[in-house]
Amino acid sequence: MGGADRLRDYHGKRHFDRTAEPRGDGREAREGRDALPRFVVQIHDARRMHFDFRLQVGDVLKSWSVPKGPSDDPRDKRLAVPTEDHPLEYEEFEGVIPPGEYGGGTVIVWDHGTYEPLSHDRRGRPVDFAESLERGHATFRLHGRKLRGEYALTRFRGGDDGEEAWLLVRAAKGGSGGRGAPDPRRARSARTGRTLTQVAREGG
Repeated sequence: MGGADRLRDYHGKRHFDRTAEPRGDGREAREGRDALPRFVVQIHDARRMHFDFRLQVGDVLKSWSVPKGPSDDPRDKRLAVPTEDHPLEYEEFEGVIPPGEYGGGTVIVWDHGTYEPLSHDRRGRPVDFAESLERGHATFRLHGRKLRGEYALTRFRGGDDGEEAWLLVRAAKGGSGGRGAPDPRRARSARTGRTLTQVAREGG
């Protein structure tokens, strides 16, 4: 399925004459042997405050809503609920989604960077990352400004016939005792240094 088809749900939920969110004009995935796929974590002050965790898979961002935010403490098991695929341009989106629109509220880019797919089969052979997600378990190493190290996403409920739920967990390599998730009200954007309050006040 191509990126345009995979963005059908994304487009169907938004009015782009009212929201500044990117439509997704087909920006190509970065090519080249040395280019790693991208990730972004956004804080979204919508009806319920949450974090959005997004991994570039091909030409879209696979997305999960993480209510408590990703943690760098291996003891924290974070619920992650899949949402619709987003365009690659969404990695840079920061601003205010108008009231009455889908996801209305303020968004900041809390962290972004690249990641290394690490999924392997039982024989230790690399597995295509999209395939590992389809199977319900994927491991990867984040190279962000704030999040660094090995993480795993594991589906523990749902699938083709039900609502999915996943866990996002930091690998327990090198011991535990990370900082946990930030206070979203005090967190600052990795792009602009602004807080949610500042972005809301400035209108985007």
